[in-house]
Amino acid sequence: MRSAWRTLDSATLRAVVVMCLSVLVIGASYGVAAHSAGLALWQIVLIATVVLAGSSEFVFVGVLAAGGVPVVAALAGLLVVNTRNFGYGLAVGKHLRGLPEAFLGAHLINDETAAMTTAESEPRRARAAFLLCGLGILICWPVGAGLGALLGSSVASPEALGLDAAFPALLAALAIPALRTRATWAAVAVGGAVAVASTPFLPAGLPILCALAGFAAVEAARRLRPPPLEPCRNHSEAPR
Repeated sequence: MRSAWRTLDSATLRAVVVMCLSVLVIGASYGVAAHSAGLALWQIVLIATVVLAGSSEFVFVGVLAAGGVPVVAALAGLLVVNTRNFGYGLAVGKHLRGLPEAFLGAHLINDETAAMTTAESEPRRARAAFLLCGLGILICWPVGAGLGALLGSSVASPEALGLDAAFPALLAALAIPALRTRATWAAVAVGGAVAVASTPFLPAGLPILCALAGFAAVEAARRLRPPPLEPCRNHSEAPR
């Protein structure tokens, strides 16, 4: 781990620290919501440590708060929200070394670690960024959840502290730097339109998956685009 710190530059290390602190704040929001849904402190911290998937845990708590069965709530978080982690695994797994590290990486994969990893072009730096960010979140998320659970007895809802805005704000911060090309903007526009159009008809979580149609449409358009014409060579200038 000491060598990983030496591998990354100061800007990346600052980004990892800011990311982990942001996750701690979001974890507090989750802890308050989970306490309001009737979960005990030890349950909140245990779920935050074992599951380690913020969006999935928010769905789980939301279903419980609405009177749903815990098994249904867990399946909703697993099948609907965390399906995207399969794609994250394909992007991150190539940087990990050996089976034990791959198993650890499977637990540490989330939006934040995937964003930190894919931002690095050099494999050694990508691996270091993934492990540092992942281990930091493994600490900060349960700690934040525990703090939020303790606050839950005195705070009626996350909105009272503005914590409900932390999660979408972090996702926006992760997404905006990736909007570097016109193709990415086109994919976001198409995917966003599909998600908004399907929201009234689909259960929560599925419109997000439908937004992947934007990237599929852009990729299909790229494949259908005719290849550029090669410049004509002047036969009179052919080598003798």
